[in-house]
Amino acid sequence: MRVKRISRFEFQLLERFWELGPSSVREVQEALPEEHRPAYTTVQTMIYRLEEKGALRRLKKIGNAHIFEAVLTRTAVHKRLITDLLEMFGGSPTSVMSHLVETGKLTLADIRAIERDLSRRERKS
Repeated sequence: MRVKRISRFEFQLLERFWELGPSSVREVQEALPEEHRPAYTTVQTMIYRLEEKGALRRLKKIGNAHIFEAVLTRTAVHKRLITDLLEMFGGSPTSVMSHLVETGKLTLADIRAIERDLSRRERKS
């Protein structure tokens, strides 16, 4: 399944589903940080959009509340976000990596760990 673009707020909602498991709109809304918590109707609208995108599905209805669960895995969404980020930089990770190095978010230890992963991948191929 091709993962559609996910906005930052949609990602925050998906994170709540991954943490809580199957949940209602109210449960997800109340699980968001109290400071700057969006209105119930805003969360409801975004959950319906995630359902339309195939990221969530309705499991059942309890009283007036629909219970939703995440269809997409955290890994699938992360892959899509990283692909989107790379596309913004022309598809090449070099400028992204350079920025991470310049800002101190990518260390020599990180690079060595990545090199080990790449070596393992090459040996498997």
